[in-house]
Amino acid sequence: MTEDSLTDPENPATDPENPVTDYVNPVTDYAVVIPTLARDTLADCLAALAAATGPKPREIVLVDDRPDPGALEHPLTVLGELRDRTTVLTSGGRGPAAARNTGWRAVTSPWVAFLDDDVQVGPHWCDQLAQDLYDAAPDTAGVQGVIAVPLPGERRPTDWERGTAGLAGARWITADMAYRTAALKQAGGFDERFRRAFREDADIALRLLDTGWGIRRGRRTTRHPVRPADRWVSLRAQRGNADDALMRRLHGPGWWEKAVAPRGRIRSHLVLTATGAAACVLAATGRRRAAGAAALGWLAGTGEFAWARIAPGPRTRHEVTTMLLTSALIPPAATWHRLTGHWRHRTARPWREVAP
Repeated sequence: MTEDSLTDPENPATDPENPVTDYVNPVTDYAVVIPTLARDTLADCLAALAAATGPKPREIVLVDDRPDPGALEHPLTVLGELRDRTTVLTSGGRGPAAARNTGWRAVTSPWVAFLDDDVQVGPHWCDQLAQDLYDAAPDTAGVQGVIAVPLPGERRPTDWERGTAGLAGARWITADMAYRTAALKQAGGFDERFRRAFREDADIALRLLDTGWGIRRGRRTTRHPVRPADRWVSLRAQRGNADDALMRRLHGPGWWEKAVAPRGRIRSHLVLTATGAAACVLAATGRRRAAGAAALGWLAGTGEFAWARIAPGPRTRHEVTTMLLTSALIPPAATWHRLTGHWRHRTARPWREVAP
């Protein structure tokens, strides 16, 4: 943020000869909302925010989304002078969309900057955010930050690391996204039917764009380290297929193109699952030749899927074993979640019609 962009010659609060430390420029006045599960990363997130140079947030709201919230005193100690501006709320374990709604509805600032509790803002983030907000046109609802995902330099990244790295190019990601409070009110906030940190960011962005708002990418930078994960993380991630079913219901079959989102392998997962199921049914009914052909098709498809995940990775014994096991289990898991999602959300209405 340049000095000129924050200076109002008619306001003595910005006069270097007569400084008023509590003055808040209405153009760049903002709050920070951070949903959290009180992970170990929260302290690093808050420490980076406290250390960033530039105009500090008027308010910081931490929303504890654990079903049984506990104390957050240790992470709060790193905030220093920002501790007095910080409020801790609870959202009852209803997911990040509900937690963000709890947070932004409690603030009075015209802008709300959402951060995830596992990111670390850059050293000049507050300055850069203030410039991003100052540059925002009146019809700009949101300004997205630039996400950087550090990957190991001494080896090829694992499947999980490559998936996390994809966040760097994702549209409208709420790991670092600033929205006008007025735009959030108009949209009714985040759709709380998205219970995971998946697709709720694309959903609200599409709703805002549909009503004539704009969303642009800013210049502030935020680091998103890769969290440690066990070998079954990719299997649990298939729950997001139910959220894709909700997106289709709300935004139509072409929502992939609107959101510039990768379509993934759901079609091949459906075919592969059907092929495996057919092999089992044919074998059970004594049709061995047909069952063998179906089984070979399933094996070939599963092998291709596994190799597509193994080839760009480090190819260690642990990684290869993980890819083989999960590549056999992901197609039926993805199919199950997609079909149950279609059924669960078959009558879903727009969020504005059901929002509390």
